[in-house]
Amino acid sequence: MGKRLLPVILDGYKPLREIVFESMRDAILSGVLQPGERLMEIQLAEEMGVSRTPVREAIRKLELENFVVMIPRKGAYVAGVSSKDVADVFEIRSALEGLAAGLAAERITEDELEQMERVLFCRSNEGDMDLEEVVKSDTDFHALVYSASRNERLIQILANLREQIQRFRATSLAVPGRNKLALEEHRAIVEALRNHNSEEAQALAMAHIVTAENVMFDALSIKNEPDKVD
Repeated sequence: MGKRLLPVILDGYKPLREIVFESMRDAILSGVLQPGERLMEIQLAEEMGVSRTPVREAIRKLELENFVVMIPRKGAYVAGVSSKDVADVFEIRSALEGLAAGLAAERITEDELEQMERVLFCRSNEGDMDLEEVVKSDTDFHALVYSASRNERLIQILANLREQIQRFRATSLAVPGRNKLALEEHRAIVEALRNHNSEEAQALAMAHIVTAENVMFDALSIKNEPDKVD
């Protein structure tokens, strides 16, 4: 494992163990720490500029949240992703994103449409963005769709899925050509929202998620494999 994690920045409002936990979780979600990768306390502590104690505590918490697995006599490893994990999350996401887009088509404002256009414009400059920025832009777009639905319960449910979605989003968008295709899919969704075509917006949003799922399966080479990716 090379030196990839940045030194943590202390926050007067958060304990160090929480900052270290969030840094490591974000590294897993963004793909910096890969499934099956061993987590070496000493090296991680050196990279983040902290002692081993908060790293050890963060690993324990990550294990509780299923981001890390502990293997007896071997140590801590970033948890793998199974085909069932992917299928379950995308099945839920397809239904919820379709619902959100359908509602957004009925309730979206011109200001929100302009915000979406700005996000897509920045996203079109893919050559000037690294993967983390692409993932953030993609996240921002979907968040705008959720918000435009005006359904607070739906928004909260999607927020609860955020971490699972982010992990898969980073893997999917890292596939060559996926960002360009996703951008075209987003533009089609925006057009349906602008026309207040609820049925089309819902169908396009669901198709977008199905395509992302297929890309995810291909990227992980687990389409018909029930075992964990190591």
